[in-house]
Amino acid sequence: MTNFTKQMSFLGNIFDRLETAHDTVVLQELRDGQTVAVIGRSLLEMVAKARNFLASQGLKEGDRCALLAHNSIRWVAMDLAIMAEGLIVVPLYARQAPAELVSMMKDCSPALICCGDAALRDGIVRSWPDAPPQILFNDIFASSTAGISTKPQLSDSDPVTIIYTSGTSGEAKGVVLNAANIGHMLGCTSDRLDVLMNNRQGQDRVFHYLPFCFAGSWIMLLTCLLRGSLLTVNTDLGKLANDMRAAAPDYFLNVPALLERMRKAVDEQLWKTGGVAFAIYRRAKSAWVRRQEGRASFSDSVWLALAKAMVFPTIRKKMIGSNLKALICGSAPLNVETQLYFMMLGIPVLQVYGLTETTAICTMDDPRHVEPGRAGPAISGIEMKLGESDEIIVRGPNVFPGYWNLGFIPETREKWTRPETGVLSGASRI
Repeated sequence: MTNFTKQMSFLGNIFDRLETAHDTVVLQELRDGQTVAVIGRSLLEMVAKARNFLASQGLKEGDRCALLAHNSIRWVAMDLAIMAEGLIVVPLYARQAPAELVSMMKDCSPALICCGDAALRDGIVRSWPDAPPQILFNDIFASSTAGISTKPQLSDSDPVTIIYTSGTSGEAKGVVLNAANIGHMLGCTSDRLDVLMNNRQGQDRVFHYLPFCFAGSWIMLLTCLLRGSLLTVNTDLGKLANDMRAAAPDYFLNVPALLERMRKAVDEQLWKTGGVAFAIYRRAKSAWVRRQEGRASFSDSVWLALAKAMVFPTIRKKMIGSNLKALICGSAPLNVETQLYFMMLGIPVLQVYGLTETTAICTMDDPRHVEPGRAGPAISGIEMKLGESDEIIVRGPNVFPGYWNLGFIPETREKWTRPETGVLSGASRI
């Protein structure tokens, strides 16, 4: 549950939350079979060290600082430190080709490139011999001196990040987001999670595997920090299934491809196992389809009841753990059959739609009213209407101020068909 002070910037609220957490674990990595955890106080100490390093580099407010690293606790500390120092963080995808990353950096002219490891740094230098200064995380966090601990000061109009996105044009453009954009969005996401968790006291348990450099993933990270959640970070996609179970999350962010793979894996595993469980599962799946089509029989109700009592709970526990309240899904349209499949298992899938230019989100499912195949109603405080060419036009505090080096963009647009129920249909994306 969130105590969000609107008189303070989102970053100030996050720092306050970490101070309150103090001895509570707020972040943990699952790495090489080990859990590396950090409490609120320790994360603030890491941020202070990074701020101290940045302050020693002669950077000035508004300078860009590229952040090139895989997901980690250090990534989070560096991200917070850059923003706290009044710099603009430019998160980059560590798996992207160096030449493409260099093109983005040449566009935004960073004063410093912070790299998670030597391999990432060397890839940039080979493609850009005249690159700005590069520094490794090991050097940034090696200092034993006390770091800066003052509260960050941000105004609503202050740009805090440039996130590069190709969109539909194929050309990477730097989307500038300011403190007001982020603050509004974190209020929306946290309010919706309060609904999901029934305003429960205590920590949410959240699992995360998507790269922090993408807008939706970053917003989830900041939301977790703001809420004081326990965020468990996967660092090896090859161990995703095991890490998911180990984290035992209440919810986590997904892309449709993973949910499709999870569905297929359950089918294959039960087919291999066979026996009574597979027989009940197979009949219950068919019964569920008939129920959705409005032609279920009494025997269908029996098979579904048996599966809910004997099969589905085991699937949920083995697949994700026993705490799961919902899956959250965005980035692309989700197959309605996949959403219905998880609903059959007793797992709601909450869809989210948005663009980097709209601070990642325009619409979010309400956990109390989920309609399969839809991406939920518009978030609070924004307007969405049809334009002259039947495209959706978005206006509100979530809309970015402009692209870096391309000037102010007054409206953000993407084409959709007109929804009849106040929620957007993911299948209607053009």
